[in-house]
Amino acid sequence: MIKRKFKKATVPAIYTLALLVFGTSVYLVQKAVNTQKFEDKTNEEMEYVDKEIVNDDIYIPVVVQTNIITKPYINESVTISKTFYDPNGESENQENSIIFYENTYMQNSGIDYKHTENFEAVSILDGTVIEVTNNEILGSTIKIRHENDLVSTYQSLSEITVKVDDVVVKGQIIGMSGTCKLYSKDFNLHFELTHQGKTVNPEEYYNKSTDEL
Repeated sequence: MIKRKFKKATVPAIYTLALLVFGTSVYLVQKAVNTQKFEDKTNEEMEYVDKEIVNDDIYIPVVVQTNIITKPYINESVTISKTFYDPNGESENQENSIIFYENTYMQNSGIDYKHTENFEAVSILDGTVIEVTNNEILGSTIKIRHENDLVSTYQSLSEITVKVDDVVVKGQIIGMSGTCKLYSKDFNLHFELTHQGKTVNPEEYYNKSTDEL
């Protein structure tokens, strides 16, 4: 076999050609892969959208710190019509905490929230529904037991979306405000809170952690 010698200029040319072939091959392979990915994404059996996919009929709780007590409503336009009666409070506040019904004066054991339009009542914490009742004078009522011996009561409701033994999460809509004979003539939510069996002023508990109680 005759051995052939390459000229010095020939060797670099061969290396250059090899690198060119290798680079071209890599490019073609990458292009083929990308084309395949694109074709897969344009599969006619797949459905594509260009907006958020949200089903308004499904409740999606917001991720929040669960042991912080929130207000029993989410509409920021809701106002207080009757305050909690504090026997040690100022006389002006006490006057606004008296309920008059059928010639009888009663001390308000909760807070009355009102709005000119119907608004949602929400659970102030995670908990379990322990009572659902309906009364001609007070309207529909929901009671929920929470951790640290807290019980929240939602009264004067026109609609209820939970039942006894339901486990609810903080911020979940449990009903709608309503009207009743005892409280405001507007859309109303009467809210009460008890801690270790004692009725307390809800306004003093909002934004507190149950660990602080």
